Amino acid sequence: MAIDPICKMTVDEKTAKFMSQYKGKTYYFCAPGCKKKFDADPEKYRT
Repeated sequence: MAIDPICKMTVDEKTAKFMSQYKGKTYYFCAPGCKKKFDADPEKYRT
């Protein structure tokens, strides 16, 4: 399970509909709004 970097919800990587690649890492999101927020400023949320 992954943690959505925006809202901290748990997301199953196998069924996640929303994801982004950034600097070689895949980030998973629970909703399109979280993905959009991350994509606007990924350095702010990068782990």
